[in-house]
Amino acid sequence: MEAPYTPEEYDKDLDNINWLSGLPFILLHLAVGLVYWAGFSWTALAALGITYVVRMFAITAGFHRYFSHRTFKTSRPFQFILAWLGTSAAQKGPLWWAAHHRHHHKHADTEKDVHSPVQRSFWWSHVGWILSNRFKNTNYDMVKDLKKIPELKILNKYHLIPPIQLAIGTFVAGELLNYYFPSLGTSGFQLLVYGFIISTVLLYHGTFTVNSLAHVFGKRRFETTDDSRNNWFISLITLGEGWHNNHHRFPSSERQGFYWWEFDFSHYTLKVLSWFKIVWDLRVPPERIYAEGKVFKRPPEVIDHPGKR
Repeated sequence: MEAPYTPEEYDKDLDNINWLSGLPFILLHLAVGLVYWAGFSWTALAALGITYVVRMFAITAGFHRYFSHRTFKTSRPFQFILAWLGTSAAQKGPLWWAAHHRHHHKHADTEKDVHSPVQRSFWWSHVGWILSNRFKNTNYDMVKDLKKIPELKILNKYHLIPPIQLAIGTFVAGELLNYYFPSLGTSGFQLLVYGFIISTVLLYHGTFTVNSLAHVFGKRRFETTDDSRNNWFISLITLGEGWHNNHHRFPSSERQGFYWWEFDFSHYTLKVLSWFKIVWDLRVPPERIYAEGKVFKRPPEVIDHPGKR
């Protein structure tokens, strides 16, 4: 089903929060309070860090750079691994995510943008659009290339399975650790709270800052038709997604930190994976983009590739 995007189809009621479908999202936020009863252990903190970083990488490198923009190539098995890990972040499926992101780039910061803080509000761009009825469906017209892949369509349809599997997995892992290594001081409940609940909520808001804050706060290296900005803090918490002005100038690039001092953990990881032929054909900005930016010298590995603003 195609989501209603055009002004002609505009119905203000579609912007209202769907409390029923949004209930899991709300309850997950409230469940963060369970940390009071879960207590603390270094094992639980490590679980939080691992599940945050791995899933954030799957969102940034998988959902964003691969599925939305096709900035590199990989095998079908690794493609599915990225899709499963990204879906386990409970941000719906890869086709839903990619379709809305492609629509955002097509209409960035115009009245048709899915989540522009310039056109609407911080609340709408950060959370409101996700909880509304307007964008709950997948716009398959925006992902004609992806909908041909059956396992991705199935994963997109049953997108609740991976996060449920992860939740169960963290609980079982905690119980096993408590049984075999009681000195670690953890439990199934504790790892569920840290490794799934807190980690997922942090992932939500880390990802959402790119929509809401990266179009408001930061510096603009390139004169784009939107209000995208580069923000080092957002790059830190999203593993490289905060170089948003760079990205909007040349979305075909796999690397979003165009210079060595622009922290882009997702790019570094993909670069390492390319050494082992797990991914390949990582696209980079052409010389003309660096010349346009008027800052220093391009990195030595930069080569020309076609792309568009």
